[in-house]
Amino acid sequence: MKAYTISAIQQIGVGTMNFRQSWDWYIKMFGFDVKILEDDTVAERMLPYTGGKAQKRHACIAVNLQGGGGLEIWQYSERTPQPPSFRIAVGDTGVFAAKIGCLDVRAFHSELSAKGCKCSPVSEDPSSSPCFYVEDDFGNTFQIVCNAEPFIKDGKLCCGIAGALVGVTDMQRSLKFYQEVLGYDRIVYDVSGNFSDWSLMPGSSERYRRVLLARSGSPVGAFSGLLGSNTVELVQAMDRVPRKIFEGRYWGDPGFIQICYDVTGMDALKEFCESSGCPFTVDSCPNGEEFDMGEASGRFTYIEDPDGSLIEFVETHKVPVAARLGLFIDMDRRNRLKPLPKFLFRLMGLVSRQ
Repeated sequence: MKAYTISAIQQIGVGTMNFRQSWDWYIKMFGFDVKILEDDTVAERMLPYTGGKAQKRHACIAVNLQGGGGLEIWQYSERTPQPPSFRIAVGDTGVFAAKIGCLDVRAFHSELSAKGCKCSPVSEDPSSSPCFYVEDDFGNTFQIVCNAEPFIKDGKLCCGIAGALVGVTDMQRSLKFYQEVLGYDRIVYDVSGNFSDWSLMPGSSERYRRVLLARSGSPVGAFSGLLGSNTVELVQAMDRVPRKIFEGRYWGDPGFIQICYDVTGMDALKEFCESSGCPFTVDSCPNGEEFDMGEASGRFTYIEDPDGSLIEFVETHKVPVAARLGLFIDMDRRNRLKPLPKFLFRLMGLVSRQ
């Protein structure tokens, strides 16, 4: 038995030019209305990706209680964020789209279209599952996929993060990483050609190889009920050399900045990553200390996939349930692999929405 666990996607980071405007959009359109934490301090541990200088930023992690990963919405506070100098196309390396789950794809398409969102037609992915794509007001693309059962019924059609689409340059090399390091041991499809479901995005008429990866079994861990299962779709351009989405820019600049996984056993995971040739590039607690993240605390680390796309691991030590009431969950005093009860998440939602 492994001494560490990589559970589900905890969140996908999205850099923005305007923190409040972006969060309001994700609340209105995708229901990310429950704040897990908010922090307005200096990012001191990310120097390899912030020009070697500690940068002040305003960030929050918000979730949709119907289930799925959250969004970490992130804005530089004292530096002007730098958007990409080109329009991101299908297959550009890094996360070029995030997946959002929903209970009824066609009904949610109608809902977003009525709200004025820029949506592609409803189509099918290579597994014949219905989907569509939507572009937010800030140029980020989301694929809407089916998520049959909500974690908590909250009166919405949409759920949280269900995965990501990642551009790669060498499919076999990337498959080895995502399968062996991150544990995506099941190939849902592996197809090549032209794909009509990408009509919303630049480069959609070109040829690609796309491989959808999933994990066997159900996720485990304290937050596994909320986070649920997820997929990662690797996409390799066959007709052009893709561009690196964050080339010449900093972590936290506009766009999808990382995929973050909830983990247990960080020390053992560190040893495994080093033995696999992908050592931690950032470690918030290299000497066993605890890292304070506003109302929460824990340890975060980063590795890179073969194309330099950032993967974050977070081992949570303390998480707020109702910070104003002094109610927190001390993860060091409980079985980290035992799922937290739903009533705690309901309480988070009740307090967050007040």
